[in-house]
Amino acid sequence: MDSFRTPVARNHKRTPVSIDVMVNGVLNFVDGRITDLSEGGARIDGASMPARSRCEVHYAGEVTYAVVMWSEPDRMGVRFPYELTHGALFKALQTGRRAAGAEMPPVFLGQRAPVFGRRGLS
Repeated sequence: MDSFRTPVARNHKRTPVSIDVMVNGVLNFVDGRITDLSEGGARIDGASMPARSRCEVHYAGEVTYAVVMWSEPDRMGVRFPYELTHGALFKALQTGRRAAGAEMPPVFLGQRAPVFGRRGLS
């Protein structure tokens, strides 16, 4: 059996960012840095929690709920059960896209959130 997973098509474009956050797991708070972000999820470096666990991402006095989709000792990928459509992280995403010169996609309610995957998979 092949150990590689099939790449998953994403509904949202990842945007490279550098956002310091605090991640709250069941028992602890961990400092981390979001290094890529989309409306549906994020890669957080410096923090690691078990796959399929739930956590909170704290940024600018706001909380965004997330589910850990994959985890390595020094990073993890999370999916947001509710897409970013407003708030501090969404504003940071918009700022990152403007800085990268990317076109801002429209936000549609009811879009299915992507499975946020491993690095190297687009």
